Amino acid sequence: MNDNVMIMEHPLIKHKISLLRDKNTGTGEFRSLVEEIAMLMAFEALRSLPLEEAEIETPIEKCTCPVISGKKLAIVPILRAGLGMVDGILSLVPTAKVGHIGLCRDEETHLPQEYYCKLPGMLEQREIILLDPMLATGGSAAAAVDLIKSHGGKNIKFMCIIAAPEGLKVLSEAHPDIEIYCGNLDRCLNENAYICPGLGDAGDRIFGTK
Repeated sequence: MNDNVMIMEHPLIKHKISLLRDKNTGTGEFRSLVEEIAMLMAFEALRSLPLEEAEIETPIEKCTCPVISGKKLAIVPILRAGLGMVDGILSLVPTAKVGHIGLCRDEETHLPQEYYCKLPGMLEQREIILLDPMLATGGSAAAAVDLIKSHGGKNIKFMCIIAAPEGLKVLSEAHPDIEIYCGNLDRCLNENAYICPGLGDAGDRIFGTK
């Protein structure tokens, strides 16, 4: 495993991912679980946020305390399934800016094509968390990182709930400078590029569509 890849081992994350996999888990519970898992994973992914000292007055006295310094966090979900992870992180860092990247697959080349991109300003000064519940082939994630870098982003982390070995290899080799956080590394992709055992289509299960 590359040094830039972190597979989560926390029992709460493992347990909640197992609930996600269950085909009988309904839309509401599925959506809540995705948010909860994203929040739990964010504790690890945000470990490197820089701190500075600020003067605080408690009910007892003034003191110097650590606060997050510099430009705040930027959260960038890959549409549409990545949206399901946003609120979990915002519950920890409500001041974070939120961008959006929309990618679809070209039917002829089968490569990801951008159809929407709106990112926060001063991207080069921000810590950026790119979100997608599933890392399958890795093509969309690698293209999204390319897009963020083209807009000046430098400090980028990718966070997914389930990853396939094939996608993890593609993303880590295309962008060895980013950190990748995975809730679980699954077995493989099937002939339809679905992760096995996986949890089905994350977007459909989050939004209740088919």
